[in-house]
Amino acid sequence: MSLVARIVLGGVFLLSGALKLRDRSWPTAARILGAPRRLVPLIAPTEIILGALLVTGVASPLPSLLAEVALVIFTIAILRVMRRPLSQRPVCACFGRWSARPVDSNSVVRNLILLALAVISNGS
Repeated sequence: MSLVARIVLGGVFLLSGALKLRDRSWPTAARILGAPRRLVPLIAPTEIILGALLVTGVASPLPSLLAEVALVIFTIAILRVMRRPLSQRPVCACFGRWSARPVDSNSVVRNLILLALAVISNGS
């Protein structure tokens, strides 16, 4: 079960990072969501590296732990934005243009499911 969780989670991180790199508007969306300007260029490559480590199982369980931390940070950022009225919420862009819809409770649920996968993948 932990192997499947790790591979699925790694695939999600790989996809998310790759789609962000392809989307020129993603850095602006990240800033609107509250990402620090200096960290924005590092997010997509970090997701790709983390995804590759998860899929290959290299340095396990560290990538699973890092995925947990990243998902908690991403979820906190989403929850902060959700305090705004729906009409003023920015797009998620968590998967580049593929997920270009306003942040909502579905974004939180998705992240909690991914967080559960990270916890499961940590149980080698």
